[in-house]
Amino acid sequence: MDNIDSIREDFLREVSTAGNLKDLEAIRLRYIGAKGLVSSLLKEIGKLPQEERKGFGARVNELKNFVESTIAEKKEILFAKETEMRLKSESVDITLPGRRIPSGSIHPVTKTMDEITDIFFRLGYEIEYGPEIELDKYNFELLNIPPLHPARDMQATFYISDQLVLRTHTSPVQIRTMLKQKPPVKIISPGTVYRCDSDATHTPMFHQVEGLLVDRDISFEDLRGTIEFFLKAFFGQKTRTRFRASYFPFTEPSAEVDIECQMCMGKGCNICKNSGFLEVMGCGMVNPAVLRNVNIDTEEFSGFAFGMGVERMAMLKYKIPDLRLFFENDLRFLRQF
Repeated sequence: MDNIDSIREDFLREVSTAGNLKDLEAIRLRYIGAKGLVSSLLKEIGKLPQEERKGFGARVNELKNFVESTIAEKKEILFAKETEMRLKSESVDITLPGRRIPSGSIHPVTKTMDEITDIFFRLGYEIEYGPEIELDKYNFELLNIPPLHPARDMQATFYISDQLVLRTHTSPVQIRTMLKQKPPVKIISPGTVYRCDSDATHTPMFHQVEGLLVDRDISFEDLRGTIEFFLKAFFGQKTRTRFRASYFPFTEPSAEVDIECQMCMGKGCNICKNSGFLEVMGCGMVNPAVLRNVNIDTEEFSGFAFGMGVERMAMLKYKIPDLRLFFENDLRFLRQF
């Protein structure tokens, strides 16, 4: 019995000096662990005379319960103390700016396409889309490019079958629109197109925006005014433009449009081959043969069409030297936009 009182006193002294949870756990193991002092007392019960066992066992169990409850109370106190200290040491200064998570941005090709379509949308053009896998009929024949026409070689087409191709331009959208809608027609057709070509200024897949306007009394002067308005809105009001006679099977007469070189501002450089101008798009009056192919009366209606490469427009506006930068996904490049 004296041993029990001695162990109780030693326990209380040690618990009172425990400064952290680690020390408290060591005390718990020393007293009520598998080989602890209190646990050892329970093993002594069998050595006592029969009449003393009951009283001694009751005292030992009382001591064990006391140790357990005292440790539990002390544990709560120490845990609260350590939590408070940790919160003070790990506190967050809410007046500091937070860590910014890097965010994505619009790809320059998408950004350029949006800018182009927005300008024409303000001019009253509707946006039309079509399939990228196209019938030869819509991609070539109805656009006045029959089989064996030399313009087919210019297109460098990806053929899926004799009658299916990856569209080489978005002009088939114009054909589909005129077949389902009577004039007036005023649309642009942005989208992805495909050609067998790949170098610093060409890729097998690229983007175009083409436009079409068919109505009564449409002239080349309407086309010229529209193109000049667009180019000045896109590149700046001081941009100089020029039209050069050209050939496209689906327009007659046809022209290519140049703007003042955005790299040297018309002074002449290796980009513009010292001419001071760069070609940006093709255009022309819709060939009457195309209008007849879609059952539009050429005596009553006329129209114009134009088309441009989105990547080329982006290269000129943002002074990008190599087309391949658009597809390499270099974050240093993309973050500029």
